[in-house]
Amino acid sequence: MAHVTQAVAGAPRMLGWLGIIRLGLVQTALGAIVVLTTSTLNRVMVVELALPAVLPGLLVGWHYAVQMSRPRMGYGSDVGQRRTPWIIGGMAVLALGGLGAATAVALMSVHTWPGVALGLLAFTLIGAGVGASGTSLLTLLAKRVDPTRRAPAAATVWIMMIAGFVVTATTAGQFLDPYSHLRLVVVTGTVCAFAFVLTVVAVWRLEGPGDPVAAAAAAQRAEKGHFWQAFKQIWGETQARRFTVFVFVSMLAYSAQDLILEPFAGAVFEMTPGQSTQLSGTQHGGVLVGMLLVAVSGMVLKNKIGSLRTWAIGGCIASAIALLGLVVGGLIGPAYPLTANVVFLGAANGAFAVAAIGSMMSLAGQGQQQREGTRMGLWGASQAVAFGLGGLLGTVAIDVTRMITDQVAVAYGAVFASQAALFLIAAVLAARIDKTGAASRTVGLSPAAEGYATGVGS
Repeated sequence: MAHVTQAVAGAPRMLGWLGIIRLGLVQTALGAIVVLTTSTLNRVMVVELALPAVLPGLLVGWHYAVQMSRPRMGYGSDVGQRRTPWIIGGMAVLALGGLGAATAVALMSVHTWPGVALGLLAFTLIGAGVGASGTSLLTLLAKRVDPTRRAPAAATVWIMMIAGFVVTATTAGQFLDPYSHLRLVVVTGTVCAFAFVLTVVAVWRLEGPGDPVAAAAAAQRAEKGHFWQAFKQIWGETQARRFTVFVFVSMLAYSAQDLILEPFAGAVFEMTPGQSTQLSGTQHGGVLVGMLLVAVSGMVLKNKIGSLRTWAIGGCIASAIALLGLVVGGLIGPAYPLTANVVFLGAANGAFAVAAIGSMMSLAGQGQQQREGTRMGLWGASQAVAFGLGGLLGTVAIDVTRMITDQVAVAYGAVFASQAALFLIAAVLAARIDKTGAASRTVGLSPAAEGYATGVGS
C-alpha cells in the first residue's frame, strides 16, 4: 500500500499505513531520548552522585512546565501550514538538550552548581523540543489520517514510542557498563544523534508541499490577530475548552498513580523490589492490551462496539473501578489478586489514553479553520502540566495521609480512592464532549467531523 493517497482532488494527501508507521518512528526516536533523560540520568544523579532526589524531580518537572509553550508552537506551524520543519527542528532541539543533560550530570560530579545550571538549560531544551516535535507530529496525524484509521493510528504511534523506551533502556544499559561519566555522555550522544537521523529519514518528503491558500489565509490572520487572539478564539470554543479540562483531569488521575503503585505493593503486599518491578511491567503489558483493543475496534470492527468518545468514557470508568479494587486489595492484604487488578488497571488506562489521543485528532479540525496546531498545542500543554503535577501530588498525598493515619493500607487506599474520583469526573467531562454542542457547530465541517460531533464518527 502506498504511504500516501489522494482522497479528493486539491485536498491534502492522506497518510496510508506506511506513512503512519513513519510518523511512529518519530515517536520512537522521541521516546528514546526522553527515557534516558528522565530515567537513566535520574538514577545517576541520585545513586552515583548522591544528590538529593528532589533535584532530578525538579528538572523533570521543569521540562513539563516548559511544554506550556506548546500552543504557541502549534500556532507557528498553523501559520506556515507545514509541520515537517517543526518536527525536525524540535527533534534537533531535543537531541541537543539530551546531550546537554548528560554533559550536565558529568559536570555535577566535579562542579555541582555549574552542572545544575547546565542541567536547567538542557531540560529547558528538552521540554521545548518535545513540545515542538510532538505537537506538530500529532497535528500532522490529525490532518492527514482518515477518520476510520485514527484509533489504530493513535495506538500505533504510542506503541512505537513505548518500544523506543524499551529498546533504548535495554540497549543503552548494556553499553553503560562499566559505568563512567564519559560513557554516559558518549552513549547519550549516540542515541540523540541516531534519533535525529531517524526522524529526518522518517519524515523526508512525507508531508509534501503545504496548502498555499491556507498558509496565506493563516498568515493574514496572524498579521491581524497574532497568537493571543487565536488562543482566545480557541478557548472561547466550548468543545476545545471542555476537552482541555478533560485532558487535564484524566491525565492528572493517570499520572498520579505512577510513583506510588510500587511502594504500595512493597509496603502492603510485602513485595521485594524485583517483584514490584515485575508488577510494574505487567501494568505496562496491560496498557498495551488496552491500546490494541481500541485499535482493533477501529481497524477491524470499524468501531462497531463504540466510538472513540465511548471508549474514552468507558476507559475512565474502568480505571476508576480498578483503582477502587486496589483500595479493597489493601484492606484484604496478600491474599488479594493484586497482579490481575494491576493488569486490568493498565488495560483500562491504555484504552482511555488511546481513545483520548484519537479524539484529540478528531477534534483538532473543528471550529476556526487553520487552527489545528494551536488546539493540539493547547491540549498537549494541558497534558504536560497534568503529568508534572500528577506524580508530585500523588507522593505528597501519601505523605500527608501517612501523617494522619499509621495504617499504611488506609493511607494508600485514600489516595487511590481520590484518583478514582478524578477518573469518574473525567468520564463525566468526556460525556459532555458533546453531542448537542458539537452538532450545532457542524456547519461547514467535513462529513467525518460531523460524524464525530454527533457521537457516531471516528
